[in-house]
Amino acid sequence: MGSRPDDFVVVLDFGAQYGQLIARRVRECRVYSEILPCDLPLEKVLSMRPKGIILSGGQASVYDPDALTYDPRLFSCGIPVLGICYGMQLMAYLLGGQVTRAEKAEYGRTELTVLDDSDLFKGLNPQLICWMSHSDVVLKPPPGFTVTARTANAPVAAMSDQSRCLFGTLFHPEVTHTPWGVEIIRNFLYDWCQCRPVWTPQNFVQSAIEEVRSRVKNGQVLCALSGGVDSATTAALVYNAVGDQLISIFVNHGFLRKGEAESVLDTFRTRLKIPVIYVDASERFLKAIKGVTDPEEKRQIIGKEFVRVFEEEARKLGRVRFLAQGTLYPDVIESGTGYAARIKSHHNVAGLPPDMELDLIEPLRYLFKDEVREVAEELGLPPEIAWRQPFPGPGLAIRIIGEVTGERLALLREADAIVMEEIRRAGLYRQLWQAFAVLLPVRSTGIKGDRRTYGYTIVLRAVHSEDGMTADWARLPYEVLDRIAVRISNEVNGINRVVYDITSKPPATIEWE
Repeated sequence: MGSRPDDFVVVLDFGAQYGQLIARRVRECRVYSEILPCDLPLEKVLSMRPKGIILSGGQASVYDPDALTYDPRLFSCGIPVLGICYGMQLMAYLLGGQVTRAEKAEYGRTELTVLDDSDLFKGLNPQLICWMSHSDVVLKPPPGFTVTARTANAPVAAMSDQSRCLFGTLFHPEVTHTPWGVEIIRNFLYDWCQCRPVWTPQNFVQSAIEEVRSRVKNGQVLCALSGGVDSATTAALVYNAVGDQLISIFVNHGFLRKGEAESVLDTFRTRLKIPVIYVDASERFLKAIKGVTDPEEKRQIIGKEFVRVFEEEARKLGRVRFLAQGTLYPDVIESGTGYAARIKSHHNVAGLPPDMELDLIEPLRYLFKDEVREVAEELGLPPEIAWRQPFPGPGLAIRIIGEVTGERLALLREADAIVMEEIRRAGLYRQLWQAFAVLLPVRSTGIKGDRRTYGYTIVLRAVHSEDGMTADWARLPYEVLDRIAVRISNEVNGINRVVYDITSKPPATIEWE
């Protein structure tokens, strides 16, 4: 699901730390991009008819015997290519340049001198700041290339062969620490790839509706509705495409936040006028994960149970063939694709059973979260849905470390409700990517009313992020932290300690499981 626009760019992933950021920066220029593994054959890539190809960074040295490489015919196929860091080194190495270990590695903020401003650096100053992260350098560019920028320790910090539309930067234009990086990417896309800025919410909605309508025809579609922006946007989009052929089902798996089921049903039935079937399967899900402590196993079980519930509902309705769900691009990437290692199995991707009976419709599968919010607004969804903070499909089950029990769920619901009340009260909700509570199965001694307690620990997690792929912990005001800790300790019987997670992603993930 999800057709590509005519103007799009492929990002070949060589195990880059910033691979997702490359795709995002391209999309910020209103050009569609897609990350593909570097072992995808050249013929397959060319058959997709991209307007340009970007080679990502990577962790290895191009001259290592087991280094990731690519078909050198890529550089003579007539498609503009931009190599970034490892990608530039690989381009130089395969085309006869000299790549070697640097005498002085460059990491972080670096001064860059532009030597030629006729291509990537068009319109930019000759002295720039860039972000480096390399220990190898190109000592000599390949035949036909011009050195377009240098640094104190890198004689070839950028290079180009305009006749073949081949470009390389040793620095990372995709990170925000390279202030003019997006202009470099824009010059590549517009001037050399001849891409048009047509990747807009309006165009996406129109093409997605047409594709859903073409695929579904007269069939019926079940939509896995959770109330979050992803599933809500999916439901609204599919409803715009096929109308009453959509049957939205809201499954209460028992891992929802306080009052969430009532709120979701009211929003969709009353405000959006979208019919919703409510299924209370809380006891079934809790029983399915009874005694399970491994987070991957939790996700797999919950994903399987979700599908089984939808299949059962589909049988009751008869002649239902499709299941629509709000899978996003980060879900796909983190679940493991090509050289992007599996971080966690998202229940709606790797957690799906292989023998499921329904065909999937995933119109948002190649969107990042911020793009989904734009689409939600384009579809007319209210701000409280369009800007709702992410909530994982498995819900509170993966915010309870270890075994999930009814007692622990009740404690976490109350603590989480306090967190959200205080975050909203402080006017921080829209500023944060996510804020939530995690329950640790760790008890410690405390004092309440001059009596000894032995209660659980709540972890407060609050982060800033652009797309969920990376995140930084939020520096919440002390008075907000104080109110949250005092209220949870006083109001939630069974909790006597609150701690704050100050770890960024990476090395941590946003969710604890």
